[in-house]
Amino acid sequence: MARTHEAGQLHAPGSSSIAIVPGWLNAPADVNELLPQLWARTVERGADGALRVGGVSVADLAAEHGTPLFVLDEVDFRARATAFRDAFADAFAELCGGADVYYAAKSFIATGVARWLAEDGLGLDAASAGELELGLRGGVPGARIVVHGNNKSRGEIEKALRAGVGRVVVDNLQEIDTVADVARSLGVVAPVMLRVTVGVEAHTHSYIATAHEDQKFGLSLAGGAAEAAVVRVLARPELRLTGLHSHIGSQIFDMGGFEVSARRLLGLQRTVEREHGATLPEMDLGGGFGVAYTSEHDPLPPQEIAGRLAEIVARECLAQGIAVPRISVEPGRAIAAPSTFTLYEVGTTKDVQLDAGVRRRYVSVDGGMSDNVRTALYDADYSATLASRASTAPGVLSRVVGKHCESGDVVVKDEFLPADAGAGDLLAVPGTGAYCRSMASNYNQLPRPAVVSVREGASTVLVRRETPEDLLALDAG
Repeated sequence: MARTHEAGQLHAPGSSSIAIVPGWLNAPADVNELLPQLWARTVERGADGALRVGGVSVADLAAEHGTPLFVLDEVDFRARATAFRDAFADAFAELCGGADVYYAAKSFIATGVARWLAEDGLGLDAASAGELELGLRGGVPGARIVVHGNNKSRGEIEKALRAGVGRVVVDNLQEIDTVADVARSLGVVAPVMLRVTVGVEAHTHSYIATAHEDQKFGLSLAGGAAEAAVVRVLARPELRLTGLHSHIGSQIFDMGGFEVSARRLLGLQRTVEREHGATLPEMDLGGGFGVAYTSEHDPLPPQEIAGRLAEIVARECLAQGIAVPRISVEPGRAIAAPSTFTLYEVGTTKDVQLDAGVRRRYVSVDGGMSDNVRTALYDADYSATLASRASTAPGVLSRVVGKHCESGDVVVKDEFLPADAGAGDLLAVPGTGAYCRSMASNYNQLPRPAVVSVREGASTVLVRRETPEDLLALDAG
């Protein structure tokens, strides 16, 4: 059986030689080269060979803030966010008066990030009371927040409605009555969307494919639950049905899944309007647009994504004979991931002999699966570069590993790093802005790293580094 890869079946190791060196990984002519698609836009090598971001040397960042460290390029983050905002506004301007972009907080959120979103005119997609609170504290208006979740508590629903959120995405039949009851107790009418499971098998890792039938999210279209939910919502005066929602997965490069999803959602919308007499002014097509983690990935720019989705929606609405609803999308990874790299310090190294005469070097760093569990969880691929200096040494096949008591504690499975990389050097791993800090843990009681943003020669702490005292503060003993 071929092993699944998170970006689809782009490589499936079969022989021992392929398993050792992936087909997409080539030995670089220059180990100091930075592939532009992997790095935030202000990252460069300075005259001394060290990486600089926003005009600040990584050596200075490490000295001031310590390592491991998440380093976020504010200029890059905000440029990516506004590129999605503008691309969708332009692509859908003539179809439905524009489109709305909701940044997915689950990828990474802090009050500073929420403040940027508020200033730059994006909305926020929140999947918990904590994400909602951070958004509100950062100044995102409640009306520009959409709340998700397959098991929202009454408290979370109440908090959302008190905040005046723009939409609550209902995930199952039971939740309809819960939201309606909470709305009645508050004396408000709750705007809701229905999350529909459209039966699309997205080309991504099975853990992050979310629109096939056999998974926890959404109301099944094929099984009739989605239409039953429409009837139930329309029967509750405390609810206002604004539209349908679908999310087919994450780290997706193929637009075909979005085409099938839109067609099926619009087919249901046609049924709702003609058989149930309800007008649905909105439709959310989700997010999950892929990013480049290694040289094998070739993501689409926001303008092309928006343009293709606009073509799909226009064509399908014409075929169904219905008006184009106002479209919204929820990118998170595509904004956050490329804007951030993780800075580590190297500790120990060792060489091992593998099959076919190949040697691999293990390079241990001062973080690991506690700050990036995605490699272990999703078999995700990452890249790395020597960050504190340039090197004239040849590249050697390396595996960057963490300091945890797990053999699966791998950060970067395969990379060519300079043969002279060793203790005290700094390594940078790009593309870690999404889900790494969000999914971080205290495994082996390691404090979680800080997140700093960098802009115009200055760094700002967005999330401070945890301390042993923070961990002990939760220990009742």
